Amino acid sequence: MGKKKLKSKQVIDQVKEAPQKNVGVEKNWWNDFRLQTLALIIIGLICFANSFTNEYALDDGIVIRNNDYVQAGTQGIPDILSNDEYQSFYNRMGSNQELAGGRYRPLSIVTFAIEQQVFGAKDGETPQYNIATIRHVINVLLYIFSVILLLYFLRNFIFKENTLIAFIASLIFLIHPIHTEVIANIKSRDEILSFLFIILTFIMLFKYDETRKKTALATGLLFFFLALLSKEYAIVLLALIPMLFYIVKKDTILNSLIKTIPFFIVTVIYVCIRLAIVGIGSSSASTEVLNSPFLYATAPEKWATKIEILDRYLRLLFYPDPLSCDYSYNTIPYVDFANGWVWLSILIHVSLIAAAIKLFFKRNIVSFAIAFYLFNLFLVSNFVFDIGATMGERLLYHSSFGFALAFAIGLVWLLKKINNTQVAIVAGTTLLTLIFIWSAAKDIQRNAEWKNDVTLFMKDVNTVPNSVLANGNAGKNYLDMGLNPENKDRQKILMDSGMMYINRAISIDNKFVNGYLHLAFAYVQMKQYDSAAKNIKMARALYPDNPRVDSLSRDIAAGYTSEAVLYINTDWKTGLAFLEKAAYAAPNNIDAWNNLGDAYFLYAKDYPKAKEAWNRVLQIDPDNQKAKVGLMNLPKGQ
Repeated sequence: MGKKKLKSKQVIDQVKEAPQKNVGVEKNWWNDFRLQTLALIIIGLICFANSFTNEYALDDGIVIRNNDYVQAGTQGIPDILSNDEYQSFYNRMGSNQELAGGRYRPLSIVTFAIEQQVFGAKDGETPQYNIATIRHVINVLLYIFSVILLLYFLRNFIFKENTLIAFIASLIFLIHPIHTEVIANIKSRDEILSFLFIILTFIMLFKYDETRKKTALATGLLFFFLALLSKEYAIVLLALIPMLFYIVKKDTILNSLIKTIPFFIVTVIYVCIRLAIVGIGSSSASTEVLNSPFLYATAPEKWATKIEILDRYLRLLFYPDPLSCDYSYNTIPYVDFANGWVWLSILIHVSLIAAAIKLFFKRNIVSFAIAFYLFNLFLVSNFVFDIGATMGERLLYHSSFGFALAFAIGLVWLLKKINNTQVAIVAGTTLLTLIFIWSAAKDIQRNAEWKNDVTLFMKDVNTVPNSVLANGNAGKNYLDMGLNPENKDRQKILMDSGMMYINRAISIDNKFVNGYLHLAFAYVQMKQYDSAAKNIKMARALYPDNPRVDSLSRDIAAGYTSEAVLYINTDWKTGLAFLEKAAYAAPNNIDAWNNLGDAYFLYAKDYPKAKEAWNRVLQIDPDNQKAKVGLMNLPKGQ
């Protein structure tokens, strides 16, 4: 009897203490949602406000600045909604879809078109605003807003009893330097919007589950559809939604799956729209290693390298340094299954899968964190879908939330192991402060490096010296600076540096078309037409339909022709040699072949070659009158 009374007294004491403890937590100033939100806003601005003055960089040119649909403002929105993301670029290049699967991500591009309509310069007007700055500000604000929504979701639906985890997870996600590419590269707004609408989908779905209001469900389905229109990542919600209901709401697996049925219906609608607009993308295998990064790898090397890359992603999450805008060929060397990192990656990820499954049946939220990480990573792993890239920091954006969530849960668990509450608070605060200081410094530094193409490529070519694209882009920027009249006093140094980087890119991949085109352009500007013709010949052999091939060929032909004019009347043989070079440098240039025909006829009296030149003109343009007249003037019998 004595023992029973003692137990009863202990239970009563625990009940008395419990409400006092909860009240204390609720009254702590640092636990207030409004103060946590304010803290996230201030911290977000500290880390990313210096990107406001940045310009355009990397793919911003293709997706925004040189996108005819975006530049048309709101009038271009129908074209944006009914075409592949890169259709305007393909139109300019005179090519078809080059990427498997296509790219249907219209929502962010629609926002760019709206910004263009509101803030862009009208015809004949001087811009009133630096629209690039406005777009950078919007990116940062959308990013911070998405993190506030994340905090709201975690506090109110996942960690009601431990809001500290919610705040730490949101903070780690907010300041992580791996996100600098997504924020500083305007084009990557699709990642921000995708994540934002995924979190809104979760919020509305949980609100519907608690209130049973159909408007909440309808709004959640709308947000889910908008997430899909931002980027394809939202497809993983078909697995994550039932996971959350099973783990957090303690539903049965069957009921959790039933609650996901409306989202399956929306997914089917989205897939039908996507297939109708972009189809399955390119149906032929790419012959360009920059679009098909495993092109030169054997089958075992492809799989081993893809697996080893998963290790690289994990390392960047734990220690995001150094960072690069490019991981294309040959930044990441091909490896085989004799490589130890491959087997370590297999061990780690098999362990994560096993842990996620085991914890799922224990209804442990860590399972959701692991699944969020792995499911989103799977989409960009190249295991099933060819994404046209080996890896990218922007591709880790969604998965990093799973990392941040697991980190927060693990940190709070460790702090609870410390018996002394004050020591635990000091230890946790010190660790988070150090992480914030290091991350903020890295964020600010990396934002500055994303200032524009020049600053970005000059920095990253040293980070990834074996990258074809990084060397090519750095070389192009040096050449552009060397050809700028303002840099005349150091032109040779700049041009030599540009040539060095581009030749390095070509030495890594001798099929790098843009490298040959960059060199051809530079040689034309320097009036070294023989060198220009040599490079344009290589480019034509690799990509004959590239518009720049014809454009540069005409420039080379014009250069040779101008040289011919200097000699043709005084030294016709030398002048004729230049005209021959002009014609063969631009095999589809009518003027070059007509000029050559005239020279053979008037100066060399070589009528068979004159006839051959004019016939070449008529092959290109059957109605060309100048060539017809030339053939009519040939002596009879020729």
